[in-house]
Amino acid sequence: MHYYVYILHSNKDSNFYVGYTNDIKKRIVEHNSGKVKSTSLRRPFKLVYWEGCLSQKDALKREKYLKTAWGKRYIKNRIGDYLTW
Repeated sequence: MHYYVYILHSNKDSNFYVGYTNDIKKRIVEHNSGKVKSTSLRRPFKLVYWEGCLSQKDALKREKYLKTAWGKRYIKNRIGDYLTW
């Protein structure tokens, strides 16, 4: 099974959300339909970045990294032309 680390951009508050899942399409639908409690008040979201991982452990480690200051800098460099972190 494959896992995905993803970053969503909230159109409501312009902040980002970092998460991981094994079904990225389903998870984005869940976020945008309000089924995820932690993001339900920040809808709608747009997927702005994702990475594939071969294991859940690797995806979780990557998610935690992207939530750090170093990880945010990495993402800013990757999508800097699209959005400001």
